[in-house]
Amino acid sequence: MPAIDLKNITVSFDGGGGLRNLSWRVERGERWFILGANGAGKTTLVKVILGMLWARAGGEVSVLGCRYGTDNLLAARRKIAWASPFMPEWISGGNDTLSVLQVVLTGADATFDLYRPPAAAAVARAETALATLNAAALRDKLFAKCSSGEQVKTLIARAMMIEPELMILDETCVHLDLPSREILLRSVDALAQRRPATTLILVTHRLEEITPTFTRGLLLHDGQIAAQGARATILTPENLRAAFGLNLRLVAGAGGRLWPVVE
Repeated sequence: MPAIDLKNITVSFDGGGGLRNLSWRVERGERWFILGANGAGKTTLVKVILGMLWARAGGEVSVLGCRYGTDNLLAARRKIAWASPFMPEWISGGNDTLSVLQVVLTGADATFDLYRPPAAAAVARAETALATLNAAALRDKLFAKCSSGEQVKTLIARAMMIEPELMILDETCVHLDLPSREILLRSVDALAQRRPATTLILVTHRLEEITPTFTRGLLLHDGQIAAQGARATILTPENLRAAFGLNLRLVAGAGGRLWPVVE
């Protein structure tokens, strides 16, 4: 079974937006990026994958062998690690008493609060995840008092608490400064090497965040797939011009990443 199998997905909102007749298949262990401008449909697509939005009649959603609407959605969610800078408002329903370590520990149960005392092994795993992201010093800081960048690091560490079959990194660099962004991207690359069986999805609107780890791409424009396939065939000036409406030139860095230059 593929990691993600979407067929004829349409999601409509009053005032426009959403997705239109989108079909997409991701095999297990693949590393995909989802690229598009704001409003292209990236967030809507992620919510469909997580079962937070439902497609109109006629569409089919299967994730990790679970067909939504038929099988146990909760069982599928426990195999998915999702990190997003938009999650902090959900942490404990606004509870401002959780420390960074406690928020990371909630990832073990895929909840947004602690409902049982954590085992020593879980605490050690949480501390290791924070250290991997150069965030060990945040351990006892209140999550609510953290900066946006610190909260994103915490949520990435939270996603690392399980052995996910699917990990979705949803605009995780959006609030990070340059050093923090590079640390995070290196951590993601290292994670991909350590867990080759884990399917990785990187959602972004910034081309330079797409490291060579992500070998396949989905380019969205106005709720539809503008292009999909191998990295080299997606990241071209022609495709990006159509998606972003800008005349772009691509500059390659030594590490294989690309930077856009507006002409």
